Amino acid sequence: MNVLVFEIKTIPDIEGGQRIYGLEGLDDKSTAKAMYHIHQQKTGSSVLPLHLHKIAAISIVYRGMGDDMGNMVAVRSLGDLDASEAELLRLFFAEMKERTPTLVSWDGSAFALPVIHYRSLKNSVAAPNYWENGTHDEAFRHDNYLSRQHERHTDLKDVLASYNHEATAPLNEIAKLLGFPGKMGMDDDNQVWQAYLSGNLKGIRDYCEVDVLNTYLIYLRYQLIRGEIDDEKLEQEYALLRNTLDNSEQAHLQSFSKAW
Repeated sequence: MNVLVFEIKTIPDIEGGQRIYGLEGLDDKSTAKAMYHIHQQKTGSSVLPLHLHKIAAISIVYRGMGDDMGNMVAVRSLGDLDASEAELLRLFFAEMKERTPTLVSWDGSAFALPVIHYRSLKNSVAAPNYWENGTHDEAFRHDNYLSRQHERHTDLKDVLASYNHEATAPLNEIAKLLGFPGKMGMDDDNQVWQAYLSGNLKGIRDYCEVDVLNTYLIYLRYQLIRGEIDDEKLEQEYALLRNTLDNSEQAHLQSFSKAW
């Protein structure tokens, strides 16, 4: 198994909003409020367009077997609390370059990856391995990270809905349906901006890690129904993850294990 499950949390791109909407001179809170209002007036939705999301956190679960990881599963957020958006992106793509994993997400095709694309443009972050489509490496011609229906990137929300937008379901509800904890710490992504304004970046990263853990657990069950693992192997993977969480020094990971 060589799997990188990922999740991002975002905040409004204040600098971008000021440039696009002519909001220079406003503070961050006022700029964001104006951005939400302008977009609500234009589209009827308060959700900002993807190119105006700035990445505040990227969290991963990496499950690998081999010389690099042994028989371990890792749960963490990339970078430290002071890491810039550009550094988070570089660290994310470095993980992919080093391991060439199967990339797993929940709603990655519609949200996380387009945001990552726009922010890579904004920060001039190159990632040739991620963008490879077979031009330089034949192995990527029929299985790359960019094609919607290739497995090198598996968007669980997309796949489980048979690529039918009307059939998609929220991560929180599917996690709870399967007996997993679902969201913890924050109940709504809208709370991320308020947490950021209050300086609670640690809380955002913890929230992101909880989401990526739910995604990973759903992915394991998905591998079961596909026949890629059996019941015994599934229980082994559960036990490995539980042991990792229980022995973590992070309170939110221990709490996730107890809730599970």
